[in-house]
Amino acid sequence: MVEFLNTYWLLLIVAIMIGAIAGMMFLRPHQRVTFDHEAAPQRPHMTAAAKAAAGTIAEPGHHLSDDIAAAASDAVGSIIGANPHAGQAAAGASDDFTRLKGVGPRLAALLADRGLTRFAQLASLSAGQVETIDAGLGGFKGRLARDRVIEQADYLARGDVYGYEQRFGKL
Repeated sequence: MVEFLNTYWLLLIVAIMIGAIAGMMFLRPHQRVTFDHEAAPQRPHMTAAAKAAAGTIAEPGHHLSDDIAAAASDAVGSIIGANPHAGQAAAGASDDFTRLKGVGPRLAALLADRGLTRFAQLASLSAGQVETIDAGLGGFKGRLARDRVIEQADYLARGDVYGYEQRFGKL
């Protein structure tokens, strides 16, 4: 038996690892996806952050499976030309831009005067649009790029508070 282990130890380790990975894939809990013919499919990682922001549930714990599901949604959405985050933002109410680092009440008011009231609007701006808006910000010129406001807004528009805090610090 010792001779067998000495000869095939690497093969045994690889077989055990493959078995563990296969077991994790088949025995893990699967996501529940709800379909609405009017909107994009809603996955748990998309709706939990919106509910937490509304105060109806506590902020969910962060898990590797949440990251994988979010990345898969984004990748597949870009391939098929669909926006997987289309139904996430609640219509009507504006977002609090002062939550973004480097944005105070005066800059938030200037952005609101230009019709920007949602994180998703900021995140979807093209480079040319950012330059145009930035040119008209007076004393705040350059602040959007320097403080990476557009990148911050992108995280919050997606509801990725964990990713935001990893990149920019506590919210």
